[in-house]
Amino acid sequence: MIKRRTVLAAAGATVGAAAASGVLGTGVAGADATIGVSPGVNYGTWEGWGTSLAWWANVFGDRDDFADLFFTTKTVSYNGASLPGLGMNIARYNLGASSWNAVGSERMVASPNIPRFKQIEGFWQDWNNEDPASAAWNWNVDVKQRAMLVKATQRGAMSELFANSPMWWMCYNHNPSGAADASVTNLQSWNHRQHAHHLAVTARRARDQWGVNFRTVDPFNEPSSNYWHANGTQEGCKIDATTQRSVLAHLRTELNRQGVGGIGISASDETSYDLARTTWNSFDATTKGLVRQVNVHGYQGTGGRRDLLGNDVRASGKVLWNTEHGDSDGSGLQTARCLLLDFRWLRPTAWCYWQVMDPTAGWGTIKYDGGTLRAGAVETKFYVLAQFTRHIRPGMRILETGSDLAVAAYDATARRLVVVAANTGSAQTLTFDLSRFGQVTGGTNGLVPRWSTTTAGSGDRYTQRQDTRLDGKTLRVAFAAGQVQTFQIDGVVA
Repeated sequence: MIKRRTVLAAAGATVGAAAASGVLGTGVAGADATIGVSPGVNYGTWEGWGTSLAWWANVFGDRDDFADLFFTTKTVSYNGASLPGLGMNIARYNLGASSWNAVGSERMVASPNIPRFKQIEGFWQDWNNEDPASAAWNWNVDVKQRAMLVKATQRGAMSELFANSPMWWMCYNHNPSGAADASVTNLQSWNHRQHAHHLAVTARRARDQWGVNFRTVDPFNEPSSNYWHANGTQEGCKIDATTQRSVLAHLRTELNRQGVGGIGISASDETSYDLARTTWNSFDATTKGLVRQVNVHGYQGTGGRRDLLGNDVRASGKVLWNTEHGDSDGSGLQTARCLLLDFRWLRPTAWCYWQVMDPTAGWGTIKYDGGTLRAGAVETKFYVLAQFTRHIRPGMRILETGSDLAVAAYDATARRLVVVAANTGSAQTLTFDLSRFGQVTGGTNGLVPRWSTTTAGSGDRYTQRQDTRLDGKTLRVAFAAGQVQTFQIDGVVA
């Protein structure tokens, strides 16, 4: 989310310490390098790529072209250009916290700085009746975001339900952007169960009326961070770890009561790797037992101890997803750098970009005007993401490369190895050593199709080329500064 630019700036302070420890590399390229792919080291089966709907879908959720562009691998026409669909298969639906009705003499208190398109209207609008069939609930709101959720589902996406904030009337100050003191938990102590009830009822409604079966529900969004303020620019709520434990227990009960007990609970969508680890390790065994999946956001950039969080989560037997990454570098190089660090050190089984469309230049893959709400220019970041999302597909095994510059994924059935690499420094040649595989043939005469995006200046934008060949079990490729390349090597047997 846009307010996290300050988080990204601060993250740089941790990079040096992490690199010095020898545990986490910075991903900075040096001289020509050799990268060995190890088929015997399995970092998990890839589940997929995704995005949160929220604001961009609240604006463009009724458009089929964007549904195709983000949730299929079709070639899509946009503004006179043909774009490669990103093939995302995860849609994160944001349960709203806003409404403009009165409950007695009480009304929502809105931040003076939140734009209308970031106010997502919630369904439970009157606390006097818990019955979702009563007039206290309004199921006709949030039309566009719901429309995109359904479109994504129809295109094969799985989905997750999450909340940036509880409904305004569940907050102490009735402000779904946060408390006057951002360090203070703003969820009322008597509304822990009500927040869980709102989520569970929505999950049942989605199943029964929308044709959407949520895979998981996360009741929080960066709950331990101290920047959810009453004057904020979006919905948000500080919820301390003790309160999180209470809500998670209520959520399990409420999901079961609604007859959607098969939906798993995810938590806690903390801002950073280090904070996520602190929150997770503060939970007792009972609370951890309620959680099927640990969600983390990547707003420490290239900093933070991804490895420690990943180790702790896997030791607990949980699924690990990076459910949000966002950065202001429209070239996509920062996204590629962080994504490769995630693959090597965090080792999630899914990865989501926060907002694929955003009004602030650089933050999304397509920019739109926050005033007129008209879609605009495609960022180079779009093509960088395509290098990963269109080739590393669900069901592939993520392999060890021993490098912050490359990720490898293997499809045993198709006998296909995919390598995606980003050169984050000056021009160099990268050599990929595939000698640990039993067989490596490539296409005709060892042909290896490649796709290329140049992040610095003009040049390739997910351009396919047929000019690279294997030398036995070795692939040598020249990389320009800031170039991202994807290689599809067929005829590979582990």
